[in-house]
Amino acid sequence: MKAAVLYQAGELPQYVDFPEPYPQNENEIAVAVKAVAIKHIDKSVASGKHYSSDAPKENGHVIGGDGICILPDGKRVYAIGASGMLAEKATIEKNMVVPVPDSLDDVTAAALPNAVIGAAMALRFKANIQQGDTVLINGATGFTGRVAVQIAKHYGAKRVVATGRNLGSLQELLTLGADEIIPLSDDFHTQLNGPFDIVIDYLWGHTAEKILSTLKGRGRFTHPTRYVSVGSMAGDTITLSAAILRSVDLQLSGSGLGSWPKQQVGLLFTEILPEMFQLAANGKLVVSTSAVKLKDISTLWDKEVPNGERLVVTI
Repeated sequence: MKAAVLYQAGELPQYVDFPEPYPQNENEIAVAVKAVAIKHIDKSVASGKHYSSDAPKENGHVIGGDGICILPDGKRVYAIGASGMLAEKATIEKNMVVPVPDSLDDVTAAALPNAVIGAAMALRFKANIQQGDTVLINGATGFTGRVAVQIAKHYGAKRVVATGRNLGSLQELLTLGADEIIPLSDDFHTQLNGPFDIVIDYLWGHTAEKILSTLKGRGRFTHPTRYVSVGSMAGDTITLSAAILRSVDLQLSGSGLGSWPKQQVGLLFTEILPEMFQLAANGKLVVSTSAVKLKDISTLWDKEVPNGERLVVTI
């Protein structure tokens, strides 16, 4: 079979012939792959920089963690790969599949799940979003941030404030449900008009420091804020004053692989992803994608895509 194979961490994946994978236990099945999105996490894992990265295999390995595929009985599903998914064939875990509505195309279906995981899991479980909440999304101009704006509104947020650097993409967020946009600058935090019930942060770094500084109390009752770190595009570490933690009613948490209990992951597959797929099929969850071919993997791996767009490999 043809596949995108990585031989050394940090190198470009190669389009080569590679042995077909076979189920290793009764919980795995072989499938034909249709579409796989290339996400930041895929590149981070391939480079060896992500905390979930494995050591490179001697004879190379197929990359890609999830995608849209066809089951042996002909059903089309989204699935988590037991083997690498950027290939003509893959093995998947039987209990990690979600049916895809007939009216939803492969490319959109492949692009959505990672963003839904990065948005809905944070909003629903870590932030415990409630009807009427005010939500600040820091770094909303990326693909996941744009999805987060729409899901926050779907979950009942009364007001969504979005920050970002790309002014064009930031402006488009007003058509996707954002009530207010704030360009990121040295003093963007002075424009934050809280209080905020929830902060979903895709940037972290110095932007998180500035946002947290605005929450600092003055020895009086403060508004409860649930602050959830989802990404770290602006830096992996911050300096956090203990005075902020002591002076404000703050819940600080993270949302990512390893942070969710098994029950919540189960709900992702049985409730959240099916609901979001249907919203997209009905035109109520809008995303931008760019479809490319598997054979071009070496040239497209580092391709720059417009802010807020997802690259999807079709097979």
